[in-house]
Amino acid sequence: MSHNTSLCPNEGRLNTLPSTSVYGYGFDSLKLPLMQSSKESSNLRQKAVKGVVWSAIQSWGSQVISFAVFSLLARLLSPQDFGLVATAGVVVTFMQIFLEQGFSEAIVQRDNLESEHLDTAFWTILGIGTSLTIIGFSVADIVANFFNQPQLTLIVRCLSFNFLFSALNSVQAAILSRQLFFKALAIRSLLATLASGTVGIVMAFQGFGVWSLVCQQLSFGLVAVITLWRVSDWRPGFRFSKKHFLEMFSFGVNIVGFNFLNFFSRHGDDLLIGYFLGAIALGYYNVAYRILLVMTQLLVRILTQVALPTFSRLKQEPEKLRNAFYSATQLSSLISFPIFISVAVLAPEIVRVVFGNKWESSIPVMQALSLVGPLHCIFFFNGSLMIAMGKPSWRLWVTFINSVSNFIAFFLVVKWGILAVAMVYLIRSYLLAPIPLLLLRKLIKLDLLIYLRQYFTQVCGCLAIVAIVLTFKYFFAASISANIMLTICIPLAALTYIAVIALLDKQLFKKLNELAKLALYKQQGIRKKGV
Repeated sequence: MSHNTSLCPNEGRLNTLPSTSVYGYGFDSLKLPLMQSSKESSNLRQKAVKGVVWSAIQSWGSQVISFAVFSLLARLLSPQDFGLVATAGVVVTFMQIFLEQGFSEAIVQRDNLESEHLDTAFWTILGIGTSLTIIGFSVADIVANFFNQPQLTLIVRCLSFNFLFSALNSVQAAILSRQLFFKALAIRSLLATLASGTVGIVMAFQGFGVWSLVCQQLSFGLVAVITLWRVSDWRPGFRFSKKHFLEMFSFGVNIVGFNFLNFFSRHGDDLLIGYFLGAIALGYYNVAYRILLVMTQLLVRILTQVALPTFSRLKQEPEKLRNAFYSATQLSSLISFPIFISVAVLAPEIVRVVFGNKWESSIPVMQALSLVGPLHCIFFFNGSLMIAMGKPSWRLWVTFINSVSNFIAFFLVVKWGILAVAMVYLIRSYLLAPIPLLLLRKLIKLDLLIYLRQYFTQVCGCLAIVAIVLTFKYFFAASISANIMLTICIPLAALTYIAVIALLDKQLFKKLNELAKLALYKQQGIRKKGV
């Protein structure tokens, strides 16, 4: 569930693009020297902080809107409606793997970038997107017969138009991400989420059922394209270079391989549940997994979106890179650990209040998947680091191991239901966790003791949350409603966690305050500059 072998050699010159501005910044700054001066390092830190702020605005804003829309649609639509769209989504997501060919990551990661790289990437991706749309129309009947769901034929065909929308977004989004210009990306995401959510809700109230979800996805893609093309000044030229294609493809082939394997790691459960247990069971599973995805987006994407370009620019300074990695994972754990643990212990109340009593079958699945969340949040940075260091093949092997083990485990237990699938995913995730850590130890000389020790205080805080909340629920669950339970337990959990952090690690508590103040200061600076 949505859960490159070598870098191109440096030719000793700085290849630049024609100067094109986005919100006052020229793309001529795409030229990146391998070594940075102290002034450039300072500028990088400032851009990274600004990137985090705007990434936060994008992620939190779009996810809050999206989750509000999702919870409302969950009350208006049936588990089968969600299951049908999730089943079609498995097929569309699989085909999406082959759309970008890793070119977006190559654009972000490259030291030297020429305009021919961008033109070649754009026309390649657009050609593939057009082909995938045609293929989606052609295989829709086969998909419907495979899952024994006749409604899937038209659903898959309609969702296939998203390939074109994604193709038209790809290169411009990569350019903005490379330069840490996340304001434009935030605008695109927020407008598209708001517009598509409105479409979905209106159609659901009008009784369109599953088509509310289909049209919601299509309208998101369309609005995202229109918005991004308006906020970005870059336009493709009518050029295609075989040389530049091969340069990006040599890097991107491992990205495609990773995405292919990651599909079976993250969507193998959807595929098997949809095939063996049907759309209704997949609907329950989909709602439970949605909580994991939303929280991961909220808590991690803010930093990981900035991680790849930032790590890429620090790759020549190992100590700074290592410290940046420690800081990113520690900050992620500091915020994400208590939230995932709180969701696990408060899942019954969350489901009943947010989605309604008809989704109670999702509760134990949500609890199991929430315990995977902390691992997701700190491991999200591993892939960005491997790509930044020119080792995408390492990430490919890690994903291969995860994908094979996940799919085999899912296949063996799916006959026992969706909870068994969630539990085996949880167990597998922690059993294989040491593998990427050993690779990072070799790649950046990661000190495992320092790395693990930075999570001690957070784990203690989470254990305190579990003890306090479960004790409160034991004495008062029978006498108060789910709404009141959440109203009391959420601030209780937050205060408990903050108290533990302040008592056990004053430096960590101080660091969190400083980061919050710094982000606020930079956000004010962004407004003044109009970035």
